[in-house]
Amino acid sequence: MIDYGQFCTVARGAEVLCERWTPLVVRELLCGSTRFNDIRRGVPRMSGSLLTQRLRKLEEVGVIKRVQGEGSTAQYHLTAAGEELRPIVMALGHWGARWIGSRLKRDQLDAGFLMWDVRRFVRIDECPRARCIVIHFRFTDAAEGERRWWLVVDQGSADLCRDNPGDEPTLIVESTVRTLTEIWTGDLDAEAALRERRLRVIGTESDTRDLWRWLGRSVFADTRVAARSVPGARLVNLASKG
Repeated sequence: MIDYGQFCTVARGAEVLCERWTPLVVRELLCGSTRFNDIRRGVPRMSGSLLTQRLRKLEEVGVIKRVQGEGSTAQYHLTAAGEELRPIVMALGHWGARWIGSRLKRDQLDAGFLMWDVRRFVRIDECPRARCIVIHFRFTDAAEGERRWWLVVDQGSADLCRDNPGDEPTLIVESTVRTLTEIWTGDLDAEAALRERRLRVIGTESDTRDLWRWLGRSVFADTRVAARSVPGARLVNLASKG
C-alpha cells in the first residue's frame, strides 16, 4: 500500500484510492458489479490475483464489505464510506471527458470493455417490452474472439453474448472498435460516422432510427460533447506521452 508519510487527509485518502487499478475497481462497484467475475469483466487487463489483493485492501479500510452469497460465491458491497466515493469518481470521469477526451492509442482500445459498458448502460426502459431486441455487433479490427458480440434485451434485462444466441438480429452494427468507442464516449457523432462510412447499421428504418435511443452513450458523453463545442478549447495532451 502507498504510504506518503503525511498526516494530511488528502495524502491519507490517496493512499487508499490511488493505487494502480483501485479507482477502476471502485468504478465497477459503483456501477453495480458485486461478484468477482463481473468486476473483472470491467477491468479485463487486471490480473485476478491483483484484483483479489485490491478487494482485500478495500475491505480492510472499510470501503467494501464481503458478503457470502449463494453456495461459495462471495459478493462485494460498498459501505457508506465506499458510496461516498461516487461523486469523487464521477467528478474524475467528467474532468477527463472535459479536458482529456478519448484520443486513444491502439492499445487502449478494448472491444470487450466497450461492450460491457454498453450492456450495463443500455436504456432498457426505452426498449420495447413487447419483443426481444437482438443487436449484433461486428468489429472489423478487433482481436480474434472479440469481433462478434450480441446484445440481447428481453423482458426488462440485458445480456451480452459472445456466441450467437440463435435469434434473428434486430439490427447489425458494423464498425471498427475505435469508431464505436468514439461514438460511445461522445467524441464522434453517429450520423457523421454513417456519412463517412465508418459505421454501418443494417435493419429496418424504424429500428435503425431507434438504435441510439436504445443504447444511449457513456455516462460522461454529454460532458465530452459539450467540451467539443467550446470554440478554441484545448485538451491536456496525455495520449502522446509515455
